[in-house]
Parts: sequence; C-alpha cells; structure tokens
Amino acid sequence: MQAGLVQRASDRFAARESRMAKTEFTLADLEQIVAARARSGDAASWTAKLFAAGQEKAAKKLGEEAVETVIAAVSGDRAALVAESADLLYHWLVVLAIAGIPLSEVLDELQRRTAQSGIAEKAARAQG
Repeated sequence: MQAGLVQRASDRFAARESRMAKTEFTLADLEQIVAARARSGDAASWTAKLFAAGQEKAAKKLGEEAVETVIAAVSGDRAALVAESADLLYHWLVVLAIAGIPLSEVLDELQRRTAQSGIAEKAARAQG
C-alpha cells in the first residue's frame, strides 16, 4: 500500500516536471521586465504607474492578489489559481524592486533555509 502511494506521488511529480519543461520563462526574466518597465515612465504601463505610486500602493496590490490567490485555491478553480498566482508573483516582484531587493537575494535566503529542516529553521527564527 505505502509503495503504491509513493509511486503515485512520484508519477504526479514527474507529470508536473513535464508540464514545467514547456516554458523557458523564469522569474528572473519577469524581474528584468519589471525593471525595464519601471524605468520606462510609460503612462500606459501598469508597472510604471505602480512604481510612481510607491511601495504602499504596490504592497496593497500584492495583498489583494494574495487574497485572490487564496480564494482561487480554496475554490479549487485551477485556471483562476494559475492566473492569480501569476498576478501574485508579478506584484511580489514589483514590491521587491521598489524596495531595492533583487530576486537573487530571496533565492539565496531560500537556499540557506533548505540546508536545514523547516522545523529547525522556524525554531532558529523564533530564538533570534
């Protein structure tokens, strides 16, 4: 029974990996697009408008997108979850860019955290 569950989980992971291989677009690509559009000053650019409005507006939009992503997840609407996740990632990168934090810094932190168990990492944060 346990072996069957492990195999099904492995099969689902392999299927996800196969779907992921369909795109070469990365968060780093999106980060570069956000930076270019922020600098453009283009009045028709949502990114430029968010940068001009500042961190408070951008963070508010990030929060709205997070809530919409949760609603899509809880409702089980796959298409909405994909779309809202894209919105969430975009607005997250805008907030990081306004704060002057490169994506690489967040990825470095994730890499650091994966060097230990999640439980140990949370315990270390609670003590520090």
